[in-house]
Amino acid sequence: MPFSDTGRNTMLSSFVAAYPWLSLHSAYSTSGANEMTGGSPAYARQQAVFDSPSGGAIAITGTETFDVATSSTVAFFGAWSASTAGNFAGMFPLQAGTPKAFTAATSDTITAPAHGLSDTNTVVVWASAGGTLPTGLTAGTIYYIRDSATDTFKLAASSGGAAIDLTAAGAGVMQTITVFTYSAQGTLALSDPSAGSMFTVV
Repeated sequence: MPFSDTGRNTMLSSFVAAYPWLSLHSAYSTSGANEMTGGSPAYARQQAVFDSPSGGAIAITGTETFDVATSSTVAFFGAWSASTAGNFAGMFPLQAGTPKAFTAATSDTITAPAHGLSDTNTVVVWASAGGTLPTGLTAGTIYYIRDSATDTFKLAASSGGAAIDLTAAGAGVMQTITVFTYSAQGTLALSDPSAGSMFTVV
């Protein structure tokens, strides 16, 4: 049964109250692994303030700035219950686009009507609720778009690389992702990374 906007907004209010601390990560995990460390000034989680939820989505208020050490790669942010240790709620791609549903057969071609993606764009994929990703794809792995057409595309492990071999059909949700690489000490300013909402209940 779909939730009403009121129900979704209530869940989001409870979520951000319980998990207000944001973190940065180099790669996806379900446990909060791969979190940034080190640097001078040193990396630390930031406690975010959120706007009131609306329409089943909630956005961060203002900007949270993180210090990032030399030779770091940042691709995901996480949500925690505390400034150190604590309970981990989940991990999300940086500068993620709106989630788009897709299906795939064993032809290696993925179908997502009017997806708006171009060759070399970077995306991550997740299984749909109760569904299974096509065999050959892994949740949270960064893939590159290739052979893009209006409603279809293929995925590669590297820009311009060979298409991923999909050996069993499946379905899922994809989002664009931006990866930041630091050759020197720097900062990352995290505001609203998904064009209108930081967290959305669907």
